[in-house]
Amino acid sequence: MQGAAAPVTELRVVGSAPVEKAAQAWLARARGGDDDAFGALARHYEADVQRLCRRLLGSASEAEDAAQESFLRAHAALASYDPERPFRPWLLAIAARRSLDLLRRRRREARLFEPSEREGERTGAASDTPLDHGLSAELRRRLLEAIGGLHDRYRAPLVLRYYADLDFAEIAEILGVSRNQVATLLFRGRQRLREALAEERP
Repeated sequence: MQGAAAPVTELRVVGSAPVEKAAQAWLARARGGDDDAFGALARHYEADVQRLCRRLLGSASEAEDAAQESFLRAHAALASYDPERPFRPWLLAIAARRSLDLLRRRRREARLFEPSEREGERTGAASDTPLDHGLSAELRRRLLEAIGGLHDRYRAPLVLRYYADLDFAEIAEILGVSRNQVATLLFRGRQRLREALAEERP
């Protein structure tokens, strides 16, 4: 035992500045086998993981189950985690995979990526910022509602790109498609979002 290490309770800091530093401390201790530290880490990211699962699955109860299992999978995979890689995207990728597993179980993923999808519609999305950046609360609410109403084939890549902030390669790996298909689906998904939001205007 490392006597100099602070108890987990002492790392629950208030305010935004020390939070990520505390999360890194929890992560380091969790990778060393400290289950209490992993519990603190899970509580820190719980809301992020649950929101991602909810936006992918469209079901609060399924999202809660998926989030819990995602943390179990992350705990089991800590030994393979690369500390040079940001932890949050790594964790959200695990949650995204679990959510898509549930979509497959519901026999919906068969309709996500059809062979007729055209590749190559590039839109420069790699430089885009998250959808909710700088938006008013009302516009953000309408936008999230519109995303929730999209077909799964468009909702999944949009959520992964603009909420989880994953890059094209990570999204392609999670969804099992090519980078070109990711670009195509994001392009078409944004088109449908604009159409949905335009329909709300008086």
